[in-house]
This record gives sequence, structure tokens and C-alpha cells, in this order.
Amino acid sequence: MQNIIINGKEIASAIKFEIAEELRKIKNNTGKEAGLAVILVGDDPASTVYVRNKKKACQEVGIRSSEYHLPKETQQDTLLNLINSLNKNPEIHGILVQLPLPNHIQSDKIIDAINPDKDVDGFHPVNVGKLVANTASLISCTPLGVMTLLDKSEIPVEGKKVVIVGRSNIVGKPAALLFLHRNATVTICHSKTKNLSDYTNKADILVAAIGKPAFIKADMVKKGAVVIDVGINRDEAGLIGDVDFPSVKERVSYITPVPGGVGPMTIAMLMKNTLLAFKNTLNKN
Repeated sequence: MQNIIINGKEIASAIKFEIAEELRKIKNNTGKEAGLAVILVGDDPASTVYVRNKKKACQEVGIRSSEYHLPKETQQDTLLNLINSLNKNPEIHGILVQLPLPNHIQSDKIIDAINPDKDVDGFHPVNVGKLVANTASLISCTPLGVMTLLDKSEIPVEGKKVVIVGRSNIVGKPAALLFLHRNATVTICHSKTKNLSDYTNKADILVAAIGKPAFIKADMVKKGAVVIDVGINRDEAGLIGDVDFPSVKERVSYITPVPGGVGPMTIAMLMKNTLLAFKNTLNKN
């Protein structure tokens, strides 16, 4: 049995190269550049790292990034006013508010305030609704990255039994819809699922997005399965996924590592969504 570690970093680099080439051609032809606004409220260490990585990716592909780093005490109305001004700014094609937000700010209201055409995270209810109807163009970056990893690795999805462990609005639910649209048979499991192994052991493709380090063990995985580890957890040794990688990789045909698997793809898909939002404005003009 083949045992292939899917190199998300390598695949993401190739995608970013393609995006950079397309943006360069658009700039040469129109003189216009894509613009992404990234809003960070507070000093959460993980969020700060994510924002830095996104800014670096923008520089790599040629997207003009504007960072708005607001203090933790920032009031909700102040943040809403900033989003409103960015919605009206024709030089900004994508708006991203880094989550989580401080407790006194309602994330739903902030996401709702973003113009759906600039919602490069794919979180706005309009874009979620379009995803349900299979008409979405701006799709949540991590699930889109998962599908792209499978496609680039030439792993078939149609007709496969897919089990997703985790039901978040950011990963689990949109991933389930993407797999459904590709004619997979999908099961979503979560913290209240009884006898979890009964489900995971039947999965041709297992997506771990539960947020618990090394939670998925070898005895929970079918031999020859494809395992996609979305989890990013920090321990004393560094980053660790939701899958017990050393033991699980001996049973599977394909597996993503942490780091270097889904993470780089999420940022590559953010760049792709920003390019798409930018092109949509060019088509309207």
C-alpha cells in the first residue's frame, strides 16, 4: 500500500505562483491592483501569526494589503464604522476580520456588516447560502483548501464515504457541502457523537477538524483511507494536528501533515478568493 504525505506547502506555492502571474497580467493590462484589508482586534498570539502570514502571502503574489490593528478595547461600533468605510472603498476588494474577536464584540454582526462581494473568508450568510445552493464563488478558505489538496493529489471524491469530525461553521459544515456537491456520501460527527470509531472506521476520506490534539488514533482509521488533518494545536513541542500522525500514517494511503498540510492551503485560498473578488469588480466596470 502506498503511503503518501500530501505536501500542502508545495501545492500552495504552485497555486500562489499562478495567482501572481494572473495578477501581474491584469496590472499590465489595466494598471489596477487587488487590495485586501485585514483587521486584527487585540493581541492574540495565534491571530497575530496568522495575520503576519497572510500579509507575507499578499507580498508574494502582488496583492496590496492594508492592515488595521485595533486595540482589544475597541468598541463594536468603531469596528462596524471601519468595515463600512472599507465596503465603500473601491481600492479594497477583499475584507478579512481575523477571528476570534474579543468577547464584547459580536462576531455575527461584524461578519454580517461585510459586503458579501468583499467577503473573502466566505463567512457572510449570503455566501453561505450560495454555497448551500452550489452557486458560491467566495467559499470558506479552509474547506476550499481541503478540496483543492484532494484535486491536486488526484484523489477521487465522487462516490466515496466521507466522514468529517467537527461541525463548525468555518470548516465542518462548509466542507460537508463541498463534498456533497462532488457526489460524496457525507457523515458529520462531533463531540456528542456516540461510538465515534464506528463512523470513522468506515471513511474512505476522513477529515479531522475537532480541535483536539492527536485525537484521531490509528484504530479509528480504516486501512488505506485518506486522512486530512485540519487541526492546529500548540503544545510544548510546537504545532500538532487533530490526528496522531506517527501511528495513523502507517495505516493510510494519503495523509496531510501538521504543519505543512492544510494550513498553507488556507492562505493560498484566501489569495485566490481575493483575486476572484478583484476580477469580479473589473467585470462590472
